[in-house]
Amino acid sequence: MSAANRRSRNITEGVARAPNRSMYYAMGYQEADFGKPMIGVANGHSTITPCNSGLQPLADAAVAALKAAGANAQLFGTPTISDGMAMGTEGMKYSLVSREVISDCVETCVGGQWMDGVMVIGGCDKNMPGGMMGMLRANVPAIYVYGGTILPGRYKGEDLNIVSVFEAVGQFSAGRMSEEDFCQIERRAIPGPGSCGGMYTANTMSSSFEALGMSLPYSSTMANVEGEKIENTRESARVLVEAVKADLKPRDIVTREAIENAVAVIMATGGSTNAVLHFLAIAHAAEVEWTIDDFERIRKRTPVLCDLKPSGRFLAIDLHRAGGIPQVMKLLLDAGLLHGHCMTITGQTVAESLAGVPSAPRADQQVIRPIADAMYADGHLAILRGNLATEGCVAKITGLKNPVITGPARVFDDEQSALAAIMAGKIVAGDVMILRYLGPKGGPGMPEMLAPTGALIGQGLGESVGLITDGRFSGGTWGMVVGHVAPEAYEGGAIALVHEGDSITIDAHRLVLELHVPDVELARRRAAWKQPAPRYTRGVLAKFARHSSSASFGAVLDKFE
Repeated sequence: MSAANRRSRNITEGVARAPNRSMYYAMGYQEADFGKPMIGVANGHSTITPCNSGLQPLADAAVAALKAAGANAQLFGTPTISDGMAMGTEGMKYSLVSREVISDCVETCVGGQWMDGVMVIGGCDKNMPGGMMGMLRANVPAIYVYGGTILPGRYKGEDLNIVSVFEAVGQFSAGRMSEEDFCQIERRAIPGPGSCGGMYTANTMSSSFEALGMSLPYSSTMANVEGEKIENTRESARVLVEAVKADLKPRDIVTREAIENAVAVIMATGGSTNAVLHFLAIAHAAEVEWTIDDFERIRKRTPVLCDLKPSGRFLAIDLHRAGGIPQVMKLLLDAGLLHGHCMTITGQTVAESLAGVPSAPRADQQVIRPIADAMYADGHLAILRGNLATEGCVAKITGLKNPVITGPARVFDDEQSALAAIMAGKIVAGDVMILRYLGPKGGPGMPEMLAPTGALIGQGLGESVGLITDGRFSGGTWGMVVGHVAPEAYEGGAIALVHEGDSITIDAHRLVLELHVPDVELARRRAAWKQPAPRYTRGVLAKFARHSSSASFGAVLDKFE
């Protein structure tokens, strides 16, 4: 029995028949509509952030295209939090929480209204994994439509993006930039709608969703303001209706091998550390076996092929114009680094969808390199372990001449005091900063540390100062940074036991994060440690802190023992 027929029977049988149909008649339905598939459109439009301010035209196009394809569209909303606007404030603690809220919204509306399929339209960072997790939980035919990247700002002949502003703060405070230049960068960096322009978290996740098979080819790097995004949305609606007819569901597509494909593309494009956290959560939602060590397995065999910001030169729109994610995937496929038999939402396999893509990148571009001329021989998101992170942590090692440092610990129990120390010139080359009590439970919400890392880069300390946290990093971060340290400080992890001046080593070559303190002394400190009182005792942050798993399991709320 088809999904539409199941819905028709559900509505027309039993004592609830008349009230159910009356509700639909009130929205303009006709008798013939009850035999059509009902497809949800989860619309992330909001005027909170430029990432989502351009989504309404896409939602409108989706509704019209679904109707034209013979389906009934059911439009509903999802919230968003702007990471860029919340960064460095208490509001940043709501960012990761919003991933769970969005996934709950999608699952609740699809399940509660018995939808036959769903399209999720999103822009900002947590829209992406939140929407995908909700789609996987609901497990009706589904497609993700990314709202599109932003075009670059421009000043003095240079392209600008959101990270330009954070790094300008550090340059200005260090006396390396005039006030006029600082103000002009601030005003010009974000020229209109779209998600942050580098291979930061939103573009990382959109690219990985394309590789996963849950978005259409070329869709993940389009600009929001360019007309092809509207047509891409219309085509996504048509494809989704066909998927409903074929009963092709997300869990048919999002297999372990499909996740390997997605992670390979993340590595090849130099994507965000947040992808580690989010794909642990996505795999959990899909009920696919996947661990933090699987990222290291894929990293070791996948070269970095794209010269993209934050550590490279180009933006996502440049990648799109150079051939997009299909060109990257074709290079990986030909090298035996992708599973070509994996199914996609179009009904084609990965290999079939890439059949017409050239085997070599175009000679007139510098964004995508051939395998033989890779930027790095293996991936950039390294999983480190040691007595400071027994469950693992994530280091982003692209752009560094030597990703190794041993130095004295500079210890901070919050982001604000750490940023103040950087701005006051109290952090010097060779220091290893510890920012703790910022994990899923301790933050709560695992806030991102773009303000401190941006300030370090701006002051010229990006490669000479280490920064270790049980919180997260923005996709715009680069430098000697290690995040997602687990167990976190709030749970009594070793990061809670570090004292000012302790010697610490970050070694991405040996995949080691080590606190050079004797075991006997660590045991003494652990015995004296007491868990701090929770920062929140009511509301959504308290609920997140109470139920979140470790970062090494994706900081999900439904990992029940």
